Amino acid sequence: MNLDRLAAVHLFPVRHHSPRSSAALRAYLDEVRPKVIFVEGPSDATPLLEALVDPKTVPPVAILGYRTDGTPASSLWPFAAYSPEYVAVKWAFEHGARVELIDVPVGVALAPFEGALVGHDDAEDPGGHEREGDAGRGDAGRGDAGRGDAGRGDADGGDEEDREGDEDEAGDEEDAPASAEGEPESLYEACARARGFRSFEEFWEASFEAPRYDPRSFREALLAYADLARAEGDRLVHRARDAYMARYLLERMGPDLAPHEVAAVLGAAHAAAFAARDVDPALEARLPAAVPCAATLVPFSFPRLSEQLGYGAGNRAPQYYQRAHDAGGDFRRATLEVLIDFTEHLRLRGFMASLADTIEAFRLAVALAEHRGKAEPGLDEVREATIATMCRGDATHVDGFLWPAVIGRNVGRVGGRIGKNSLQEEFWREVRERRLPATDAPESFRLSLTNEVEVGTSVLLHRLRIAKIPYAAYAGARRAGGASRRRGPAAQGAPPDEILRELHETWEAQWTPATDVALVEKIVLGDTLEQVATRLLEEDLGACHTTGEAADVLLNGVLASSARVVAAALRACDELAAGDTDLPSLARACRAFAGLASFGSSRSLSSLGDGVIAPMLEKTFARAVLRVHAGCTGSDEAVAGAKEALRTLHDVALSQPIVDRQAWYDAARGLVDSGAVNPTASGMACGLLYLAQEIDDAEVARIVGLRLGSAVPPEAAASFLAGFFEVNALVLVKSRPVVEALDAFLGGIAPERFKDTLPILRRAFAGLGPTERRYLLENVLAARKLGEKARAAQAVLLEKDREKLKEMSEDLSQAMDDLDELL
Repeated sequence: MNLDRLAAVHLFPVRHHSPRSSAALRAYLDEVRPKVIFVEGPSDATPLLEALVDPKTVPPVAILGYRTDGTPASSLWPFAAYSPEYVAVKWAFEHGARVELIDVPVGVALAPFEGALVGHDDAEDPGGHEREGDAGRGDAGRGDAGRGDAGRGDADGGDEEDREGDEDEAGDEEDAPASAEGEPESLYEACARARGFRSFEEFWEASFEAPRYDPRSFREALLAYADLARAEGDRLVHRARDAYMARYLLERMGPDLAPHEVAAVLGAAHAAAFAARDVDPALEARLPAAVPCAATLVPFSFPRLSEQLGYGAGNRAPQYYQRAHDAGGDFRRATLEVLIDFTEHLRLRGFMASLADTIEAFRLAVALAEHRGKAEPGLDEVREATIATMCRGDATHVDGFLWPAVIGRNVGRVGGRIGKNSLQEEFWREVRERRLPATDAPESFRLSLTNEVEVGTSVLLHRLRIAKIPYAAYAGARRAGGASRRRGPAAQGAPPDEILRELHETWEAQWTPATDVALVEKIVLGDTLEQVATRLLEEDLGACHTTGEAADVLLNGVLASSARVVAAALRACDELAAGDTDLPSLARACRAFAGLASFGSSRSLSSLGDGVIAPMLEKTFARAVLRVHAGCTGSDEAVAGAKEALRTLHDVALSQPIVDRQAWYDAARGLVDSGAVNPTASGMACGLLYLAQEIDDAEVARIVGLRLGSAVPPEAAASFLAGFFEVNALVLVKSRPVVEALDAFLGGIAPERFKDTLPILRRAFAGLGPTERRYLLENVLAARKLGEKARAAQAVLLEKDREKLKEMSEDLSQAMDDLDELL
């Protein structure tokens, strides 16, 4: 390898998404007029460059590389209009120069490399590319508004901290954190401290971004800095990439081109390595074999480039830097434009703000920059001047209003030279026709499931949810009775049967680059969203071991309008129910079938047939009832799921006339009378029967009296009471016979055993609210035949004067003390 020839080419070190780097690079190219330009980027993506600079392509966009062997992994190489790589490619096409990408191919970048990935460059290389998928887990679309993780399918949102990116060795540690105690200071912290700046980002803006360098001075200054940054760490993967790029560049130069006819636009540390001839050709052999992959061009957005949303391979204020780029590198002009926008934000929201405030904020920003030795103001000066002038020292509204002005919401567009796959075509066609959100900002909307068109929209969104395409999150619903519910991020995991019952659905949608990433990756599962959702649901169905799991797949099949899944899930439910001994699983399946029987009219159920659901519900309910006794035997922990199953079976028995309601009542009565089952389950069954009026006040008093009698261990009696109150405490404490039996039980507990029983009793009474407690007190006083004293006590109670109560009667005092112990 001829390293002297390599070092003689026009090496230009850059920092990704840097307006000053871009301006200096363009001026430098105008000066040296190379015939060939080599740019850092995946070499097998060179055919995409013509589409990248197509007039119909509008940055920000990104090269997407993704695996095609079924393993979910991908990487993004984003470009803004002011990215030096984009400027170099555009200059080449405008001037008839040959341009090629020379970094390791996508398949190598996605391959594992000694515990890391080839394309993963930690902190010393911010700005190369974003990593997606299981292997890299960098996120092109996760944030605080339902952004999913392409390649992993996390629609809720996942962990924001789990990000990685290939980053240019220009040393951009965006606001590098301070070293932990005991750790040596990093180069980036040292640079900021030496110049008196509070963060590396501030140091970078003041040292490289704002000053007006001539191209050659900028190149030399950045090369010197990069050589310093390169000494900070020497990861093997970077040096292996150096070897690959050096060999590839020399091969593509060939013998006919002189070095002065070639320009290489590289991350600064790579360029510094070439200039120092510090390349070890043998290290290329350490690179892993390429995995099967493909590459395409997809839209990107300013929020994805912003470090405020968690991306090291971006910058913290894309719109601000775009303004500076459009103004020819004039940061004063960019600062003034941002302040004008911010003034409008404040005025539209009812705050006092005038043009005089804007001018004063601008003057202060410039003065702060001069005081700090900066050539022009940067983001820190903009923020501080805004707080001091327009916000009168109150920073409360700054981040909410200012950062949208400096981050921006620009979404790129890919020209027609790059065709979309069938999933992308379907998605964008449906988004346009259904007028769904298509911006990188969350928007909420509600669907009415009495409208056929909006039912179709719901089916589309559920297919995207099932396919793990990060776009829309289920946010709430309005039920048939009119009660509305709002859900937080956990709503995305709402049980399918609950979603099915709704007449209205509220969604929060947001397009991000991860949406297109996932649409590209999921093409291996099918050509349409229905096929992809069907394939994934069939895989879920194959992994089902219980009737309840299969029923959830069935409901998702209905929500996604997948006839094939619905038919297969019905068969699976029938087969699994025959041998399923798990009560919660069978009850879950009953709930699903009941939902389909009652609320399925909001979805297309023609594939089910009118006579299918009812027999399935009837059979599964009968099987569940037979397993009630066995399912409620065991410790409190063991029967926790069974208690919820009892509620479900009770609801189904009351709401579905086709099931054997009497069989359920008999099974519940068996729990009440049995001493072998868990007392909490017995108490719950008693409460359910009482609410259903299957047992009257006299009978419930008799049962409570028996279960709370002296012959029963206090712990078991307290557990029965806890289950009893779980059903509906208000109805039960209003019943005087029940309260009398309860009072007798509490009074009969031996003092030596009361201490051991008290924790269980407190848990039983913990769910009582103010209303239930008032009724309980009234009935306790009445049960103790305190008469007029009880009514007087009620009046005093409103004054919350316990001392007066104690003065009135020792009996009243004792009643209050007893309740205080429990409540």
